[in-house]
Amino acid sequence: MNKVFENADEAIHDVQNGATLMVGGFGLCGIPENSIAALQRKGVKELTCISNNAGIDGFGLGSLLQTRQVKKMMSSYVGENAEFERQLLSGELEVDLIPQGTLATRIQMAGMGIPAFFTPAGYGTEVAAGKEVREFNGKMHLMELALHADFALVKAWKGDSMGNLVFRKTTRNFSSSMARAGSVTIAEVEHLVAPGELDPDSIHVPGIYVHRIFKGTTYEKRIERRTIQLI
Repeated sequence: MNKVFENADEAIHDVQNGATLMVGGFGLCGIPENSIAALQRKGVKELTCISNNAGIDGFGLGSLLQTRQVKKMMSSYVGENAEFERQLLSGELEVDLIPQGTLATRIQMAGMGIPAFFTPAGYGTEVAAGKEVREFNGKMHLMELALHADFALVKAWKGDSMGNLVFRKTTRNFSSSMARAGSVTIAEVEHLVAPGELDPDSIHVPGIYVHRIFKGTTYEKRIERRTIQLI
């Protein structure tokens, strides 16, 4: 099976209106820039996006918000994005705010084939609305369901043509879990190498989880909020 695609547009060719996407990254660190840009060009709409955050205005998932391609966001942190706030407050965008640890675990459980788990996070808040509650060791817990997606879009530092992925430092964030939880996982990489060139002990995501891979181009790697100190 040939997993290598020429570019992002070819790799996301069958993403349709109404699809559910997992999009890797934390803030702007390790986001699949090329895949997001290809989705914007393709013009698919009514998307449900599962991501720790929603990018910033005009970049990352923020670019899809500006073009009204996202119907629902399932996220943990959604600051730094004025358009997100505007759409949320106006009722144009459905939002499911999920505690960050719960979001990460729901994704991990999907990759492990575990349908649900219990957590104390969110009990007694709006997060608990409509969820099963049980007591364990004198403490109340919510039942949370595993999160699945039609497509998982991730960005890695290196990958080989078999789909094995290596992330660089904190760019691993949500991406290694998301790669295991998508029905179709699409990986873009900075460096695409031949099988055998990656150290087996350094691989973060085995190729069995990755269905498509391509070499990305022109990464901006923006800093979400630059902070400096004058000395």
